[in-house]
Amino acid sequence: MTKLSVNINKIATLRNSRGGNVPDLLKVAADVQKFGAQGVTIHPRPDERHIRYQDARDLVPVVYTEYNIEGNPVKKFIDLVLEVKPTQVTLVPDADDAITSNAGWDTVKHKSFLQEVIQEFKSNGIRTSIFVDPVLNMVEGAKETGTDRIELYTEAFAHEYSKGNKEGVKPYAESAVLAGQLGLGVNAGHDLSLDNIKYFRENIPNLLEVSIGHALISESIYLGLENVVNMYLQKLK
Repeated sequence: MTKLSVNINKIATLRNSRGGNVPDLLKVAADVQKFGAQGVTIHPRPDERHIRYQDARDLVPVVYTEYNIEGNPVKKFIDLVLEVKPTQVTLVPDADDAITSNAGWDTVKHKSFLQEVIQEFKSNGIRTSIFVDPVLNMVEGAKETGTDRIELYTEAFAHEYSKGNKEGVKPYAESAVLAGQLGLGVNAGHDLSLDNIKYFRENIPNLLEVSIGHALISESIYLGLENVVNMYLQKLK
């Protein structure tokens, strides 16, 4: 079964909009695990507009499943990850002012930089994953960085699927096959939802984990958080 890691950034966004501690980020992290999610994901950004760096520290005793921290490996982020020591760090090439992640790494151009950062994390016992587009030479380049896994950036798939084009999954399937041949684990995330997750999972071999935030939290407003977590788990079986 593919694991579900719930990205709780949107909970932090809602909390920060009013100040105080409502909704309680730590309680939500505890609840999604109680409801069955196999991981919690956060993506702190330099301006801390949603997840704060202190949140990453505060979550350590709360997350007893897999703890995944995403972000651009600037020095502040690297220092945070080395302090917190999550299960997994996912490297994303975000600009400081990015609203959300919008591209994978050029693993050829940034090979040396990624090798250095990944080696530091792995030497500290932290599993590494890097965000990549479903492009075969980018997957091959990811192998050269020494990463443990790749996370396929799925916005393009979700967009094509919403238009009824199910062929949009093919580059992802091909990338996952190649990753498996290269000994890389495969994660996925971005714009996956209850509408498209089952089809994606059925067509991507060896899909280890999906990280879902915006859609899952939005769907939970209508359907309830416990119900939505379990709906995802059923579709990932």
